[in-house]
Amino acid sequence: STPSTPVGGFAQSDAGKKVLATPAVRRIASEHKVDLSQVPPTGKGGRVTKEDIINFMEGRTAPAAAAATTTSSAPVYAAEDKTVKISGRTRIMVQTMTESLKIPAFGASDEVNINALVRARSMLKPIVEKRGAKLSFMPFFIKASSLALKEFPIVNSQLNPEVTHVTTKGAHNIGVAMDTAQGLVVPNIKNVESKSIFQIAQELVGLQQRGMSNSFTTEDLQGGTFTLSNVGNIGGTYVSPVIFPPQVAIGALGKVSKQPRYNENGQIEEQNILYVSWTADHRVIDGATMVRFSNAWKSYLENPTAMLLDLI
Repeated sequence: STPSTPVGGFAQSDAGKKVLATPAVRRIASEHKVDLSQVPPTGKGGRVTKEDIINFMEGRTAPAAAAATTTSSAPVYAAEDKTVKISGRTRIMVQTMTESLKIPAFGASDEVNINALVRARSMLKPIVEKRGAKLSFMPFFIKASSLALKEFPIVNSQLNPEVTHVTTKGAHNIGVAMDTAQGLVVPNIKNVESKSIFQIAQELVGLQQRGMSNSFTTEDLQGGTFTLSNVGNIGGTYVSPVIFPPQVAIGALGKVSKQPRYNENGQIEEQNILYVSWTADHRVIDGATMVRFSNAWKSYLENPTAMLLDLI
């Protein structure tokens, strides 16, 4: 442990000699195993400064300047290069992202007023928790995506590697990009079109638990048809998500923040604003279709009770 320093600023060095130094300087010396008694002081009244220690460690002796005032600088730390082999899931993700950048893609962005969704979630959250699940906004985002995919099935399609056929997928296997200790992983919830928001919430909790324990199954990671990436739980507003081929579209959800906006009556009110960004494969989806899909998705979130009509 570092020896205590009297009020006067004296430190007892390893050699037994009293040296004038501040606690901060003494701490730096201790961290770098520097004997203060061996460091030529240049500070006022023979005080050892931080620069003196740096010069000593670099093998230089600074010129004595009893009353000199110098600009302080941080200690210099040596950094080492580290090379790690790219393997396993990380290698698969690198290959997928490399292929993705070959896609001629375009982006579209929007903001969504989720005041009504915030109220709906607040009412449903305790009910869902009593049934053993956790209700975040994500199950609503996922279900709204599925409902919008029913209206615009081309967004839920896949393009073959030879770029000769487009297959519209019947199942809505919606992937959820997750930041895990093993890197970016995109498991998916199967057949969202036939699942309730509660069932989606249950499956999402299961995926998150398997992500934390690195126990995803092959079934979890295969067969995705559309993807959502929720970067908002980390921060950020608009981003440019990268498509996971052979899928043709992906959405990125930014953070939710309270913003002043005009309501339908022309009055300024506080709204919970969600930022969303879409990326689509322009070989398959045109801009108008993607924006219409976004509008449908947005309408379900701004009027969450409308989802009930498609769940009956």
